[in-house]
Amino acid sequence: MIRRRGTAVAAALLLAALAAAGCGLGPGDEVGDVTLDVTREFGRVPVVQELISSANESDTAMRLLESNADITTRYGGGFVQSIDGVEGGQRGGRAYDWFFFVNGVESPVGAAEFDLEGGEEIWWDYRDWTAASRVPAVVGSFPAPLRGGYGGRVHPVVLECEGGGKACAEARRALRLEGIPLASGSPQGAIRILVGPWQRLRLDPAAALLAAGPAESGVYARFEGSGAATRLHGLDAAAADAHTFGPDTGLVAATRRYEAPPTWLVTGVTVVGVHEAAAALSTPVLHDSYAVAVEGVRTTSLPVGED
Repeated sequence: MIRRRGTAVAAALLLAALAAAGCGLGPGDEVGDVTLDVTREFGRVPVVQELISSANESDTAMRLLESNADITTRYGGGFVQSIDGVEGGQRGGRAYDWFFFVNGVESPVGAAEFDLEGGEEIWWDYRDWTAASRVPAVVGSFPAPLRGGYGGRVHPVVLECEGGGKACAEARRALRLEGIPLASGSPQGAIRILVGPWQRLRLDPAAALLAAGPAESGVYARFEGSGAATRLHGLDAAAADAHTFGPDTGLVAATRRYEAPPTWLVTGVTVVGVHEAAAALSTPVLHDSYAVAVEGVRTTSLPVGED
């Protein structure tokens, strides 16, 4: 009896020590809702869309995916090879793999190392990455990261108007409807939303990344020409011209320069185009899109895909 009691006491002390050290013998406390979104072909083909209310503090982005989809991994379980039977590899001489974003920002760490804190919008997408191995930011998780931040903290959001006319007021209205507060001045670590014609925005260092192509900006679009002859060109997954839009087309895109917070671009060739882009700041238009071109009632998810 005495020996059994001593063993039980020792075991209890060990359990208490492990708990105090944070070793996580159990699932841990719930952290709140997490959205899991799985798509293919730059968001065009939905695979899994779930609101997970049972995520807990011991979960990672990988564990959440494993619990809601049939997956295989490689490199010791740190890299997703397939989801629901769709595998990374070569197709027609081009490279395809699974990539994931958290709150619209490409994750800097692997899914097995990304601990959940609650409130995340996790988007996995299977895409051709031959032309752009890195897409630093996307608009398809809107209103994230403008609301809720990214990287474990909330970032201030600033709206910078560069000759956009009434489009600035339209953008403010759209952001207000989504509960996105705007900061004044230029606070450190702010996510910037640039609103204005491309001829004005192109002078900004972050916006200028578009001229270098998707490999640098992650945006499958570019502006070409000068003055009134400037046109927005939609690129395909190979970064080749696929469609030339009319002069009054707007563009909503996001990019990131180095490790700075994302910069959102609400732009176009003309003031009309800028207004079209500002009016597109809504979840129904932007959902699961890397970037969006808006021309009247027609929206085109970028890169341009096959009809």
